[in-house]
Amino acid sequence: MDDLDHRSDEILRILARDGRISNLELAEKVGLSPSACLRRVQDLERRGIITGYRAVLDPAKTGIGFIAYVTVGLSRHTKAAQAEFERLMRAAPQVRECHNVTGTVEYLLRIEARDLAAYKQFHTEYLGAFPFLERLTTLVVMASPKDERG
Repeated sequence: MDDLDHRSDEILRILARDGRISNLELAEKVGLSPSACLRRVQDLERRGIITGYRAVLDPAKTGIGFIAYVTVGLSRHTKAAQAEFERLMRAAPQVRECHNVTGTVEYLLRIEARDLAAYKQFHTEYLGAFPFLERLTTLVVMASPKDERG
């Protein structure tokens, strides 16, 4: 993104906060004509800088009452073990994010479940059943005073 100017940076910041903003309003906020603004947005999309737009959901209103981050350490550090773990995580609807990280563990997961009992079932029957699991640490989200994920 080093080749982006301040207007493109501003467009990206605004769209990250409100992907449904009209082109007219966006153009006004960044000081461009609507046609120039639209061309910039289309260029950012074409270049793959903007990869999509999505709705931000209220977890409580969609039945999600439990959110946790889980660190996962594997007992096998092979490409095959990691590929199998990642395949399982992609298939699990409770796993909203899966990141391969550096440090003392291999993965950081964001888990969303209906409640503690639903998380316990996922933890025991899904994560606990993975054959190369060495350790899990669950960090329960109590509040999110800042969350800028799109």
